[in-house]
Amino acid sequence: MNLSRSFYGVIALLCLFLVVPAAQSASVKERMAARVPEINALKDKGIIGENNKGYLEYRTGQRPKEQLVVAENTDREAVYQAIAKSQNASVELVGKRRANMIAESGVTGRWYQAPDGKWYKK
Repeated sequence: MNLSRSFYGVIALLCLFLVVPAAQSASVKERMAARVPEINALKDKGIIGENNKGYLEYRTGQRPKEQLVVAENTDREAVYQAIAKSQNASVELVGKRRANMIAESGVTGRWYQAPDGKWYKK
């Protein structure tokens, strides 16, 4: 598995299949997978990073592909809501846990936000 696709890897797909209804999971999975190349390009340029809440966030004054980033964050929230419901947890907690997983398996050269809110480049 390519590390640059870590967010969209096995864990995310398992979460989709296990907790999101089948019809919804296919469309969410497909949408998220289709966004990977453009999201990775923005990450590689340092324009966006992974925040400590499990969402993409702009790191610069530039905001290209804003609709793409909003759509990705909307789908992530839907996945987090489904996971939270199945685990009797808050959406915020699920997002923070996912942010930790993303940062741990993250690609060198990309931006991540630590739990204390400070940004670092891996």
